Amino acid sequence: MARWTIKNVRLAGVSACMPKHIVKTANIPLFTPEEATVFDNTVGIRERRIGPETLCASDMCQAAAEKLLADMGWEKDSIDMLVFESVTGDYYPTPPTSCLLQDRLGLSTNCFCIDLPMGCCGTLYAINVAGNMLSSGNIHRALLLVGDTALRMGSQQDKSRVPLFGDCGTAIALEYDTSAEDIIIDFQTLGSGHKSLMTPHGGFRNRITPESFIQEDFGNGIIRAPKDTLIDGMSVLTFAISRPPKSIQQMIDDYNIDINTNIDYFLIHQANKLIVDRVVKKLKLPTEKVPYDLEEFGNLGGASIPSLMVTRIAEPMRSNQPIKMLCSSFGLGLSWGTMILTANKVVIPELIEI
Repeated sequence: MARWTIKNVRLAGVSACMPKHIVKTANIPLFTPEEATVFDNTVGIRERRIGPETLCASDMCQAAAEKLLADMGWEKDSIDMLVFESVTGDYYPTPPTSCLLQDRLGLSTNCFCIDLPMGCCGTLYAINVAGNMLSSGNIHRALLLVGDTALRMGSQQDKSRVPLFGDCGTAIALEYDTSAEDIIIDFQTLGSGHKSLMTPHGGFRNRITPESFIQEDFGNGIIRAPKDTLIDGMSVLTFAISRPPKSIQQMIDDYNIDINTNIDYFLIHQANKLIVDRVVKKLKLPTEKVPYDLEEFGNLGGASIPSLMVTRIAEPMRSNQPIKMLCSSFGLGLSWGTMILTANKVVIPELIEI
């Protein structure tokens, strides 16, 4: 089983940055007014933040990192590791955006940098990779930058994708601390389902050719070309309401967790209201412990979990009273992860808007 118990690692800070520009569902040209109302009421994403074409995920992550480092009072030379988790890096396929951010943030040349392209599971993957390196005490501080501008990956005429995604960049600070409670993370992978969420052309398996730009009408308002990222909605829904809940339940059973008393918040990837509601119902989770922000920001990919921390539960996380969170993410690969994390006295600036 791919499960880790990460010792000696503390969550020190979290910040998030989003564009100021708000796009309401009713203002998306693909929808009639009636369709927009149905979408708002079922999928639950009423608004999303969308930046200009010139704004990259790394720009929002940089803004989030600068504010967080300033508020925590961390010297930039003290950061030993920088992780950039995104599927919308500055360049493709090279150079790694983490290396660009090391320079733009003014971090030491001794800083270890790495890119991770794990999509909606990104925060959990980043915490696992950095946490395991911090746990030994060989390094002491890590900065995890997680963000995406996923809307631009697909066709603007694809009704199955356009209304789902918002732009966001986040920063997470981890540090070596022998008094920290264990972080427990579990991952699973179903590679046979990769075609449910993929970009058919653009890699080295299927290089970009003139045919990559030829659009096809798939019906139901879905028009896209092979270069565009696709979502097989029914396959993703079936996956999201079956596999991740089983892993959450396994974690609950393995650690004898009482969901009513042992967990303060359940942070579930904000894919859409249909999915989150089904997961909550299936596991009989106390609804008052399951925050949502998808109605305001949409699906933020890997930034979904830290966004919930900043926009919905910042006050309890800032307090002296420890809170325990059970987090669940799922997406590309197909992959999914479950994490138990305890936090208190976390530095969390207000949402940054640019």
